[in-house]
Amino acid sequence: MERVEWELIGSDGTKLFVREWKPKLDQPSVERGVVCLLHGMGEHGDRYAHVAARLTAEGFAVLAMDQQGHGRTAGSRGHMPSIETTVSHVGTLLEAASERYPGLPRYLYGHSMGGNVVLNAAIRLKPDLNGVIASSPWLRLAFSPPAAQLWVGRIIARVAPGLPQSTGLKPEQLYRQGYPHVSPIEGDPLNHTRITVKTFLEIQTAGEWVLNHIQELNIPLLLLHGNADQVTSYAASAEAAKKLGDCCRFISWDGGFHELHNDLEAERVLDSIVEWLNH
Repeated sequence: MERVEWELIGSDGTKLFVREWKPKLDQPSVERGVVCLLHGMGEHGDRYAHVAARLTAEGFAVLAMDQQGHGRTAGSRGHMPSIETTVSHVGTLLEAASERYPGLPRYLYGHSMGGNVVLNAAIRLKPDLNGVIASSPWLRLAFSPPAAQLWVGRIIARVAPGLPQSTGLKPEQLYRQGYPHVSPIEGDPLNHTRITVKTFLEIQTAGEWVLNHIQELNIPLLLLHGNADQVTSYAASAEAAKKLGDCCRFISWDGGFHELHNDLEAERVLDSIVEWLNH
């Protein structure tokens, strides 16, 4: 596959870094569609290079945008001003996808926080898409933060919205230690463990919004979640799938950790994504 890097300018002026992976020109199935990919909290698009390799081998171009406050995109680490701004950045990425690959099917693919964002974008913007893929989406957390902590957080969000906090997440909660498919987060300067209270509350609220509006999604959804996820709520994904009905294909991975694309069944996970894209 061929890889190029470039920047977009969001409607708010934010410089958005994009990695683009293209299918090889000698592939018989070249350019069958374009997948716009959004990473999770604290990481960046380059951790999905192996995902892009599989998709490009099937003829799908991949545009992976580092979200605001992440990777090589501008902004304070772990901070996004609002879900509306973040969704607008997705709209900008989709416009770029259409310009670079005119007439080809477009898909949104998001993991964790990215899963939350792509679902919000698909419902709020109602773009012309062929489908959405959400992997372990952050609709709710797998644990409940203390009520007192949330109360204090709401106060901090008003007086110091950009104040960073530690996410408190450990690598072993995300993926199995020592598993060969993983691009480790430890030692990667583009990864971080910060999130502002404002961003946390925005994502939490946006996740509940998705659960309340999921039936407005009128395009196919592939929803993937492992029932051993220690970070985001498997039950919330199951709830979303039930509300959406036949429009959603929900694949439950028994014993699957948060990063399914880096887990024991990673190859089967990628197989299921390719199969769904080809349906």
